[in-house]
Amino acid sequence: MQARHTIRWGIIGCGDVTEVKSGPGFQRAAGSQLVAVMRRNGPLAADYARRHGVPRWYDDARALVADPEVDAVYVATPPGAHLEGALLAAAAGKPCYVEKPMARHTPECDAMITAFTAARQKLFVAYYRRALPRFLRVRELLEDGAIGRLTGITYRHASPTPVNADPAKASWRVAPDSAGGGLLLDVGSHVLDFLDFVAGPLEEVRGSAANVSGGYAVEDTVVMTFRTATGVPGAASWNFASFAREDTLEFLGTAGRLSFTFFSADPLRLETSRGTEEFNLPNPPHIAQPLIQAIVDELLGRGTCPSTAASARRTSVVMDRVLAGYYGGRDDAFWERPATWPGRLAVDAVS
Repeated sequence: MQARHTIRWGIIGCGDVTEVKSGPGFQRAAGSQLVAVMRRNGPLAADYARRHGVPRWYDDARALVADPEVDAVYVATPPGAHLEGALLAAAAGKPCYVEKPMARHTPECDAMITAFTAARQKLFVAYYRRALPRFLRVRELLEDGAIGRLTGITYRHASPTPVNADPAKASWRVAPDSAGGGLLLDVGSHVLDFLDFVAGPLEEVRGSAANVSGGYAVEDTVVMTFRTATGVPGAASWNFASFAREDTLEFLGTAGRLSFTFFSADPLRLETSRGTEEFNLPNPPHIAQPLIQAIVDELLGRGTCPSTAASARRTSVVMDRVLAGYYGGRDDAFWERPATWPGRLAVDAVS
């Protein structure tokens, strides 16, 4: 990329995820402009451009990527279209920022990395908690020894299935050809990436998945164990078929405990022999903006982004290991052979 002071962005897939979380971040980050958006439904793309003050809109991803005034591309489609959008950017010699999870499975991550390596362009992934002040404070507390030596990690998630609450909005999240699996990829990937960020890479990953509600074909419950890069054991579980709600990440140490809700901005809670201390760090209005700023800074040669294709691939590897038993392997296009999934066969046997 030629030396410049502003990165001009184009978005492939200007849907709900871009309305507040990310889209305005490209307009508000220093050295960044949002100049074009694309959606297959042209009128919806035009409406988005009008409402957000974006100069141009397209209904063809190739046209957006070919726009000479687009310097970098944000792929905000469901995961099933991430590879296609990213490869278009690589072929055009443009850097790319891809929504999370990086892809449906690790082989697609590898294809993306190969393409961007050949194009000598950078590829980033939207694990935005790596740049949020609240989560950076967690990392600082752990690195500063606030809980002593880390001895254990636990995460517990329970929630009703979003599909039951709003099928129109949530259906793609449990369609394997679009999502690459169930809600572990959409929701759990954030937690796994953050654990990679503060204590990873995760090793000795073991786990299993099941569908206990029978509401759809993909998994709705997952349990796993792991060890951190320094040998600390950890465990995590997700239940997306629960009446109760839970969302707690805990770091246990020789001198204290650090616990917090992962998906809300409640205060961090640090418990030590000195008592309990809370850290209130609200999220910014556009939650992806700090990471977008880090990407822009790296592209402009004035910083480094903490969420890379390499780090995002590690999270996909972890999810593939945990879900492999349910899908009968995840090295191929498993979404095309649902009749062979051991997990689905188990559901069919009891339904």
